[in-house]
Amino acid sequence: MIPIAPRALPLLVVSLALAACDPPASPVSTAGPSAAPAPPPPVTSASTASTTSTAPAPPPPVAAAAPAPLAKPAATDELARLARSNNAFALDFYGKVRAQKGNLAISPFSISTALDLTWAGAKAETASQMAKVLHLDGPPDRTLDVAGSLVASYGAPDQKVTVRIANRLFGEQTFAFEQPYLTRVKSAFGAPLEPLDFKNAAEDGRKHINGWVAGQTQDRIKDLIPPLGVDKTTALVLVNAIYLLGEWATPFKKESTTPAPFFTGKSDKKDVLTMHQDDHLRFAATDGVKLLELPYQNGALGMDFVLPDAVDGLDALEARLTPAALDRWLGAASAAHVDVSLPRIEIAPATSLSVGDTLSSLGMPLAFDSGKADFTGIGKPPNPAERLYISRVFHKAFVKIDEKGTEAAAATAVVMAVGGAAPLPEARREFKADHPFLFFLRDLRSGLVLFMGRVADPASK
Repeated sequence: MIPIAPRALPLLVVSLALAACDPPASPVSTAGPSAAPAPPPPVTSASTASTTSTAPAPPPPVAAAAPAPLAKPAATDELARLARSNNAFALDFYGKVRAQKGNLAISPFSISTALDLTWAGAKAETASQMAKVLHLDGPPDRTLDVAGSLVASYGAPDQKVTVRIANRLFGEQTFAFEQPYLTRVKSAFGAPLEPLDFKNAAEDGRKHINGWVAGQTQDRIKDLIPPLGVDKTTALVLVNAIYLLGEWATPFKKESTTPAPFFTGKSDKKDVLTMHQDDHLRFAATDGVKLLELPYQNGALGMDFVLPDAVDGLDALEARLTPAALDRWLGAASAAHVDVSLPRIEIAPATSLSVGDTLSSLGMPLAFDSGKADFTGIGKPPNPAERLYISRVFHKAFVKIDEKGTEAAAATAVVMAVGGAAPLPEARREFKADHPFLFFLRDLRSGLVLFMGRVADPASK
């Protein structure tokens, strides 16, 4: 693995597609794979839809759009409450997907952001179920504003770590979206609407969206939406892309990186390139785990590594991973002189996770029910049989850790269809990550988990 400079950390892309449950038959485009979608007409609200509008050319992809400034900036306690909600959802979600084998990376912040944007158009019990799964307890409008404020804070020009966040809606050109919804998500999250022709050129639309995602994540997330992930019934795809570029506050010395054994099991081991550092860092040894925190240069973000004492203790560690446990481990950390051994890491899955069933099982089945979902805040088709519902959710994440820092990217696609330092101890501590462990990339100001996952085998992607 060749280290890159500077460190990049594209965080997450979330894509939501809404489509019709029982749409009228429409011709399927015969355009070749490289054909561009037909120029779409402007998308209007239900009250202003017109069949005589002139079709403009599709707008080109844009750089990450910052949310509009809020009249009332989010308070520290509001951001902390949002972080707690996000982290509770993160660990609930991780508990469902951890059964998959090998290395694993997710961005709960991106998934929850996408669901926040969908929740903004949900009504009645559909909205209540989503709020419960997301652990949201405040007024919907204020919750969206606070989330948008957090998103905007990462793009501040004085940050030493560059964070770009872009949100975009890709809508079927003939679908009448509710203008208040479009206005709301654009003001809170800077999410403009780009019309596409899903009815006649769904495959071209899929490629266009995937190309936008790849562009926003420095090509780390490709093919987010797999073949047939959208079709002629698709009405809306919402995408959230996050890209972070940063370096460790104290980089590892490249000349200190050497092959060292890593135990993938109690008796199975292999040599992997392992980085070494001797520094004063936040460290804890408690409750059968060791925790190490490596800050990035801006001091506002950091990565926490949680290593079970037992070589084969990862399964047991994951089974007891709760918000309270994570808070307890983080709270036990204090400044220490630590000898660090940490393998280089690259988690780059070839395919997206399909997590619709996972989200439904967490307690929001109505959102996936073509006959009962209520997303009338997003669109109100004249035919009730064509109601909007979430049909698919895709997620993909990338994480790379080397001597200079961390690079990470992630993507999620939800397809909806119609239908303070203490005195340093004299004793040196050791954090030797030579067996499977967990990682959490956090906003150290609010505690919000942006990325998390496991390293089961550093030699495998």
